[in-house]
Amino acid sequence: MSRPGDPRTVDVLTVASVADVTPSVRRVVLSGTAEAAAAAGPTVNLLVPRVDDPDPRWPEVARDGRVVWPVGAHGVSLRSYTARRQDPERGEVEIDFVLHGDGPAASWAAAAAPGALLGVAGSGALGDRPAATLVLAGDETALPAISRILAAAAPGTAGTALLEVAGPEEEQPLSAPPGVELRWLHRGGTPPGESTLLADAVAALERPAGDDLFAWVAAESAVVRAVRADLRGRWGLSRAQHHAIGYWRRGRAMAPAG
Repeated sequence: MSRPGDPRTVDVLTVASVADVTPSVRRVVLSGTAEAAAAAGPTVNLLVPRVDDPDPRWPEVARDGRVVWPVGAHGVSLRSYTARRQDPERGEVEIDFVLHGDGPAASWAAAAAPGALLGVAGSGALGDRPAATLVLAGDETALPAISRILAAAAPGTAGTALLEVAGPEEEQPLSAPPGVELRWLHRGGTPPGESTLLADAVAALERPAGDDLFAWVAAESAVVRAVRADLRGRWGLSRAQHHAIGYWRRGRAMAPAG
């Protein structure tokens, strides 16, 4: 019998369907309880088992949110993603995986099929906030988060969303307020994380007038550092006016702690 303060078991979701929405993005719909679906987002810590592991050794979650790993080899990796959609009534969570690279999550998603298992070890906020003017910038890894921010924005919101992908084939339909311009940036044959497109596009923007402004940025870590410096320096944004986070680092599969 569990006691107050004991670690809790993680939520384990089952793959219901898999679909390729673009050549490099695979959408996985996960099924679970209504409570698990409601808790899995917007930013969710996924427990990714080895490919074809039918019985993963899942960790537990301590009262303070720490992951308590089992003793010995377990083959489960912790990675942070944004749920593109949550539907507690249907018990569904939709996650988009970018397939470039050979990290644990990309490898798992490339092999995912209905019936496969994925664990959830907690969730967090996106770091966004409402504002009259939004400036959003991200690569393909940030599209689920940007899609949620745009969908939640008030109809009168103005601004710009800068979206870097390999080419036109990687563009996805996004719903946005009429006053928000969606600008797709195509890096062509340049490998992910090596392009300066996103930083250059932000550098070419003029600062919107007024202080009811919020900028949200997520992409490769070095790119995000360059954009953050521009927003803080040239635009003079305060910490309350922007959120910039490296979603991944070139040459390294990143865990939630970065």
